[in-house]
Amino acid sequence: MWGPLDVDVWAERRKGELRNVRQAVEGIIEAVRLRGDEALLELTKKFDKVSLSSVRVSEEEIEAAYEEVDISLVRALRDAAERISRFHELQRLRQNWMEELYPGVSLGVRLLPLERVGAYVPGGKASYPSTALMCIVPAKVAGVEEVAVCTPPPVDPLTLVALDVAGADEVFSVGGAQAVAALALGTESVRPVVKVVGPGNVYVTEAKLLLKDKVDIDFPAGPSEVLIIADSSARAEFVAADILAQAEHGPHSPCLLVTDDASLAERVGELVEEGARGSPRRAIIESSLVNVGYVLVPGMGEAAEVCNRLAPEHLSVQCGDPEGVLEQVRSAGSIFLGPYSPVAAGDYASGTNHVLPTAGYARLYSGLDVRHFCKATSVQRLTREGLGSLAPTIERLAKAEGLVEHARSVEVRLRRP
Repeated sequence: MWGPLDVDVWAERRKGELRNVRQAVEGIIEAVRLRGDEALLELTKKFDKVSLSSVRVSEEEIEAAYEEVDISLVRALRDAAERISRFHELQRLRQNWMEELYPGVSLGVRLLPLERVGAYVPGGKASYPSTALMCIVPAKVAGVEEVAVCTPPPVDPLTLVALDVAGADEVFSVGGAQAVAALALGTESVRPVVKVVGPGNVYVTEAKLLLKDKVDIDFPAGPSEVLIIADSSARAEFVAADILAQAEHGPHSPCLLVTDDASLAERVGELVEEGARGSPRRAIIESSLVNVGYVLVPGMGEAAEVCNRLAPEHLSVQCGDPEGVLEQVRSAGSIFLGPYSPVAAGDYASGTNHVLPTAGYARLYSGLDVRHFCKATSVQRLTREGLGSLAPTIERLAKAEGLVEHARSVEVRLRRP
């Protein structure tokens, strides 16, 4: 239950069980590689307990889903999609540019969208329509022509509607490591993609890591986590509410409060335990509390150091000077400043993306954004005079490296005609 936590212990717990599933995931990938759709249907029956005749979700099934979803939810999905699209439009870079940086030397970049991308949207026992929006909308903003989606069966009608609202081009009712393998390797029904994005369990994450030589991926995105930095000015009920919201994800979704106020930590603990007892999701929350606790630090500077050490997926800053803490933070997937910026806002409606690196990978990766769906190619055009201005540098360096033909390729162009 609630109490002080060792930072190293907390960091180790959130890594999940990747090391324990590698052999099983390797077997799943090999089965899909060898037997394609047959393996997908067999594995779906084994793991999801669902018998399918085809993994492809038809247009008729998507249309029928609208009849099962309340119109207010459809409106909410469209509103969220619009906000997500607006935020991600601001991330778009100059697509094609060319400038003469020096006399006779014009350099530029062509920024092109990836042609075909795969998105994994978790599902099965739970529905995550918000993740459908987060994976697909930025891909479409980037200009990706085809987005193929895999999501476990049975697919909730709300998720199907979200996929349609977001602009998914193909939907396949298949989940787990086998879904990632299908997207990466291709089967009779699933044409391969060049990149796979989206969060998942340890099997999905391990499959993405094992298939990196076949397909690009966004980053490891496993169980959700949050780190909250708070001082004596924080409202304990807000902090406790954020902890309970995190805990309801499940037993592998850790939360850590970092504070310089022992009385705040004590009060938050009381509210967390009280809230868990009264929650409709009590069983799930109480199973999560083993990964929930606090760390006492001398001040907010030290709290920022803890954050940088752990590189959390979500960082909530609830203190007197949140901008001051922000200036010291170097590693976090997404940051929520002030008491009225709950993580739930970013999860659903503010417009930022909730597909983020977990388990410390925020030290290495950025959260999902438009740039994940683009590739950049440099372009240059030199005149004879422009090449002449670069020739001494090129020739000296090329010859120093022993690459005389590189130097000669410049010399031959500058000889008098």
